[in-house]
Amino acid sequence: IGHRIVQGAEFFTKSEIVTDAIIDKIEEIAPLAPVHNLAHVQGLRSAKKVFGAEVPNVVVFDTTFHQTMPPKAYMYGVPYEMYEKYAIRRYGAHGTSHRYVSMAAAKFLGKDPAELKMVTCHLGNGSSITAVDGGKCVDTSMGLTPLAGVLMGTRCGDIDPSVVTYMEQKLGFHGQEMADYLNKKSGLLGISGVSSDMRDVTSAADAGNERAKLATEMLAYQIKKYVGSYAAAMGGLDCLVFTGGIGENDNRVRASVCENMGFLGISVDPAKNQQRTSDILDISGKGSRVKVLVVCTNEELMIARDTKALVEARR
Repeated sequence: IGHRIVQGAEFFTKSEIVTDAIIDKIEEIAPLAPVHNLAHVQGLRSAKKVFGAEVPNVVVFDTTFHQTMPPKAYMYGVPYEMYEKYAIRRYGAHGTSHRYVSMAAAKFLGKDPAELKMVTCHLGNGSSITAVDGGKCVDTSMGLTPLAGVLMGTRCGDIDPSVVTYMEQKLGFHGQEMADYLNKKSGLLGISGVSSDMRDVTSAADAGNERAKLATEMLAYQIKKYVGSYAAAMGGLDCLVFTGGIGENDNRVRASVCENMGFLGISVDPAKNQQRTSDILDISGKGSRVKVLVVCTNEELMIARDTKALVEARR
C-alpha cells in the first residue's frame, strides 16, 4: 500500500517501507504539518491493523524532491538557532508532482534531465513553483508550510510578516485564529469575495467584477515573477511546465504568465494553448527558445512506482 505523506522534514530524503519507528517519526514532526501528518499517522496505523503486518506499506513524501535545495535556498533570515532548535526552514510541497512532470517533460523532449533547466508550475487550489536544474530541485515557492508562495484558492501566499502582526492587532486574532484566516479565508477567495475556485473567479471577472479581475491578475503576475527569478537563479531556462488543475486546464492563466516574456525566450502559440490534453501538450510559440509544455501530473503513478520498487527490492 502506498501512502502520500505531506511532511517528511529533513528526516526522510527518499520513500521508505513503513516501520513503527517511521510512523512515530511522522507523528513527531506533525507540528510542521498538523492537519496532514496526524491524519497520515492514523491512516498508516489503520492500514497495518486492517490488512495485517504481512502487507507492506510504503510512504512517499511531498518534501523529499525538495531535499536537494542548497542552504541558501531553504534557510530563512531568522536567528540560526531557530533552525537548530525547531527545524524552521523551507521544505516545499507537491514534490511528487514536480518530480513526475519534470521527468515526463524531459522524456517528451528526448533529453536527459541532467541537461535541462526547468521551472515547473503546479497550479491548483494549492500552488507551488519549483526550479529544477539538472533533474534536481534547487528552489521552491512553498515554505515551512504550504502557506508560502503565490496566491492560492484560500491561502494568502507570500506577505510581509508584519502584515500578520498588524492584522492580529486590528482583528484581535491570535495563534490558530490567525493561521486559519491566512489559510482558509485569503487568496482568491479573500481578494475576489466570490470563490476559491479559479473557474468561478474568472467567470465573475468576465462579468465585470473588478475584485475578481484583480485576483486573476495577481495570480498570473506572481507566477510570472517566480518564473523570472528562478530563471535568474539557475542561470537560464530550457523548459517551462504547467500542471495541476489550473495549470492543465486554464489557458488564460498560461497565456497571462507567458505574456511579454520574450526577453527570456518564452512565447506561446495561441491556437495550441487552446487545446486540451490528457498527457503532454507542447504550446510553445514559433521560435520560442524555451519549450512551454502542459503536462498532466500523476502523483498516484509516482507513489505506485516507488511502492513497487521498494517492495520488490525487499524480496
